[in-house]
Amino acid sequence: MNATLNGPPSPCADRPTCGGSFEVRLATEWDRPTIYRMRHDVYATEIGQHEVNPEGLLRDPLDHANIYLVAGRGTEVIGFVSVTPPGAGHYSIDKYFRRSDLPFPVDAGLFEVRLLTVQKAHRGSRVAALLMVAAFRWVEAHGGSRIVAIGREEVLSLYLRGGLVDCCMGVRSGAVRYHLLSATISQLRASIDADPRPLNWAERNIVWNLSIPLRKPATCFHGGAFFDAIGPRFDQLRKVEEVINADVLDAWFSPAPAVQATIREYLPWLLRTSPPTGCEGLVETVARARGVAPSNVLMGAGSSDLIFRALPRWLRSDSRVLLLDPTYGEYAHVLERVIGCRVDRLTLRRENQYEVPLDALAVALGQPYDLVVLVNPNSPTGRHLPADTLRALIAAAHPQARIWVDETYVDFAGPDQSLEAFAAQSENVSVCKSMSKAYALSGARVAYLCAGAHQLEELRAFTPPWVVSLLAQVAAVRALESPEYYSAKWRETGLLRDHLALGLTQLGWEVIPGTANFLLCHLPERGLTAAEIVTRSKQRGLFVRDAVGMGAKLGGHAIRVAVKDAETNKRVLSILSEVCAAGTRGPATAME
Repeated sequence: MNATLNGPPSPCADRPTCGGSFEVRLATEWDRPTIYRMRHDVYATEIGQHEVNPEGLLRDPLDHANIYLVAGRGTEVIGFVSVTPPGAGHYSIDKYFRRSDLPFPVDAGLFEVRLLTVQKAHRGSRVAALLMVAAFRWVEAHGGSRIVAIGREEVLSLYLRGGLVDCCMGVRSGAVRYHLLSATISQLRASIDADPRPLNWAERNIVWNLSIPLRKPATCFHGGAFFDAIGPRFDQLRKVEEVINADVLDAWFSPAPAVQATIREYLPWLLRTSPPTGCEGLVETVARARGVAPSNVLMGAGSSDLIFRALPRWLRSDSRVLLLDPTYGEYAHVLERVIGCRVDRLTLRRENQYEVPLDALAVALGQPYDLVVLVNPNSPTGRHLPADTLRALIAAAHPQARIWVDETYVDFAGPDQSLEAFAAQSENVSVCKSMSKAYALSGARVAYLCAGAHQLEELRAFTPPWVVSLLAQVAAVRALESPEYYSAKWRETGLLRDHLALGLTQLGWEVIPGTANFLLCHLPERGLTAAEIVTRSKQRGLFVRDAVGMGAKLGGHAIRVAVKDAETNKRVLSILSEVCAAGTRGPATAME
């Protein structure tokens, strides 16, 4: 449908209507007489589909069930469109076509969109296209699977550009000839997703007063396919020792003994008891461990919670953001698909083993970006910028640029590599620190922002009480009180990573040198694709991550593998060796 928003220019092409901005809303009972009068003016008087009647109003038996969506300004109705839900019992197309002749099923997912009407003064503007989008979003949000409509022959191209398909079935009603049109919701969604610019324009220029959002809330894939083997209701937990979950970056080691002992001893109480409302004790523990003030710390239920809480508060659809490419996909997802920002990318090149180009980054940081996101060490590449280098680059950045440093994996790079204390004293730097990977607390969901108190002030108002569970707060406190245990595990991770890298290289894979608890690899171009490796490994209980969606330049032969303990790494290499050997004999093997 978005194609209609990019249609031919008109005198009103840069504005929603010829008379200023308007709102899209659900029609009220007060709007109904106006809608019926407009229907009579257009469908009876103007185009002759119906007879003119002395009342000057046009209704039909479906009006009791029709949902009318209105484009209006104050009490004025500029245009409207009607949606007939499946619960109405029948559709207007039933007057013209037998259901047995329709080229699609008539079921509980079929919604009819009809009566798209715009005042003459506003035709040629974007009102009609936005009403079509509104009808689509209404149907999509209410669980529809297909839309059917009949489109007037003279404006058929409008509907086709919007994503509807001509069913090659026509009908005449009065002086008007109509075409039967239909499309699935997934087809129309693909049309809208193909180009986000029209929705970006709509967000800036109209008031959207429907109870559903203009932009469909999107989801982001993070891996975790191994739960297919465990079961969504966890009824196969006995398999946790058999399944190798190398498609996510959870720690290969257990939480510190102090964490386990406390949770084990007090588990019933921890599960039934409400936590401290503002994570006060955990905040004090984080602040003490990092050498900052409690006012510099804001807790979250994992880094995703903080990303989704902070970025939509700081940014709008017209904001400009810089990302590394490739980098952690959550950021592009939130920025482009949730907020709708303009995102620029600083490309990291395979021929340079995805090192961050310092000169290019320095130039980019000199621009007044609304946000710059730096994941350090980066995911999925594992490459790391030393703390001194990054501090110097940020210190020379444009003063208006807000900088977000994601340090989820920084503990694996070394004990002095965090910028938390630096961020606490800065005007524009925030460090996002997850305790999931480095502290073996992925299931507990604990993270925090470290920044100047002034940057966290607004976010505190949008932080719900009890944002981190009691069990997670206790686990995180005990973890931060066990630095020697974790430091030893981080050093051991480096040795395990190097051994795994050697084994993967011996398979003929190109292994990118990293500093975290995972490795990015490129497969031979003439061999199996990443998707094939993932599928065949899954059959053997090994889950690895196809990196195709993690960056535009990675392609279909990139895989990310998490570092595990020594024995599990041996199993990983053995399975991958089997998979690669089987692949040389073609797909039709006995084990497929």
